[in-house]
Amino acid sequence: MTTNRVNATHPGPPCGAAGPPVDVVVWRRCRLLEAGFEEALARRVAEDRALDVHALLDLVDRGCPPPLAVRILAPVGPTR
Repeated sequence: MTTNRVNATHPGPPCGAAGPPVDVVVWRRCRLLEAGFEEALARRVAEDRALDVHALLDLVDRGCPPPLAVRILAPVGPTR
């Protein structure tokens, strides 16, 4: 069994490099950038594990602007 280890100082190849990124946050950011998200929004969303990237990409594929897709799928805060 092979174990892939992630080096924290080098999380894997950048977007567009040969092979998929190893780090999940880098992978998420790359997919969001490819879908047309601006860099700052892609970075913020990639780091927020509460947001479902696949659902975001589905909304964007259907014509929803990226900022609106993020607002639609943003988790609702705790209710009291």
